[in-house]
Amino acid sequence: MSNEVKMYGIPGCDTVKKARTWMEKNGVNYVFHDYKKSGITEDKLEEWLLQVDLDVLLNKRGTTFRALPDIIKQNINEKAAIKLMKDNPSMIKRPVIEGGPELIVGYNQAEFSVLK
Repeated sequence: MSNEVKMYGIPGCDTVKKARTWMEKNGVNYVFHDYKKSGITEDKLEEWLLQVDLDVLLNKRGTTFRALPDIIKQNINEKAAIKLMKDNPSMIKRPVIEGGPELIVGYNQAEFSVLK
């Protein structure tokens, strides 16, 4: 594959750890982007949202999202979600993988197989 594979995530996240282990076992070379150290830009989030729905990218099950006031959670739109995810990268589902035929969000071995 000519495209560089890039994984976005947080090193301590269990799902990211599983994805990294899968990549290493399957010989997929990748670059890791640590949200905690490097952050994420609104432009990158907008780019991803052209490829996947907000419901796919926004981590609504995490403690950061659940701690938001109900009024914010109930009225969230794409613009508000982008700002929240930029300011709180733990609100982005993990990992996000670029470099395959389509953006991959989350850990799914079947989807990862296209990276080999």
